[in-house]
Amino acid sequence: MLKEKILIVDDQYGIRILLNEVFQKEGYQTFQAANGFQALEIVDKHSPDLVLLDMKIPGMDGIEILKRMRVVDQDIRVIIMTAYGELDMIQEAKDLGALTHFAKPFDIDEIRGAVKKYLPLKAN
Repeated sequence: MLKEKILIVDDQYGIRILLNEVFQKEGYQTFQAANGFQALEIVDKHSPDLVLLDMKIPGMDGIEILKRMRVVDQDIRVIIMTAYGELDMIQEAKDLGALTHFAKPFDIDEIRGAVKKYLPLKAN
């Protein structure tokens, strides 16, 4: 049985670990990336079904990562995470097809609910 795959992209280790644990427990297969290059490599190799993408990442920012992921997989589902007040970035990400956004610090149950909505687990 192939599990639905989630890629978590955040340069903050603690947030990656938290999200990783939550979604593994839910029954998803998870991947983690600390930067854009790792994220694009995982998209290329593993074709995740959904990406949780932080917008403020040193080097290649979230918008650039999102644009490049779309080139590899135009149907990839993306939920973005932003710091408070990054409204222009949120709008640009939504124009690029992001499903929804969460401001940090986020409510883990809200993110879990959104992921279940946009990437329902198939019954085994």
